[in-house]
Formats: sequence, C-alpha cells, structure tokens
Amino acid sequence: QVQLVESGGGLVQPGGSLRLSCTASGSGFEISTMGWYRQAPGKQRELVATITTPGITNYADSKEGRFTISRDNAKNTVYLQMNSLKPEDTAVYYCYVRSRVLTFNYDHWGQGTQVTVSS
Repeated sequence: QVQLVESGGGLVQPGGSLRLSCTASGSGFEISTMGWYRQAPGKQRELVATITTPGITNYADSKEGRFTISRDNAKNTVYLQMNSLKPEDTAVYYCYVRSRVLTFNYDHWGQGTQVTVSS
C-alpha cells in the first residue's frame, strides 16, 4: 500500500514562490509517474505537471516556465517549484503517484495542500 505525505503549501503574496513536496512510502511496489494536480473552488481538478521515472516532464498549458516539477527517485519524492505566483494559482494542490505491482498499475492521491496567493 502506498502512503503519500504532502508539504509546502501556504499563503504567499502575488509574485512569490512556494515549493511543494510529496513523498511516497510503503513496500511491494514500484513508483512510475508522479505529478501534481490542483483544484480551485468551484472548478474541476486539473493537471499541473507530471514526471516519469527517467525524468520526462509534461506540463499543462501555461504552467511551464513558472512551475518546475522534479523528483528524487531514491527518496520517492516529487517536488513542484512554483514561481511568480498569481491569485489564479490559488487552489488545493494534490500529489499524484502511479504505482506498479507486477503488470498492474494503481493511482494514488495525496490529501491535498492549500496554496493561497493573496496580498
């Protein structure tokens, strides 16, 4: 079973930066894709970015450039560096991890961490 622990959310002023972290723990599985999604009030959850085990990244439109996703495979940890934050980036950010056991894939979600961009 995979447990995800997120950290790094909070309140930041427009133009500021935050770094989110998410660590996967457990045993008996292999981690493949890791990533971040977000959900703003009244909106659907949307992709922010994903990263594969060898480091191939995928960003949602308009996120690349201000947001950078990275991972430490030895620590089963994924990071999201967010710069030049805007009020419209305010949302709950969810960590996403796909694990693999034999030939089966499983999707896991973190509990979410609130990011609020406001002056």
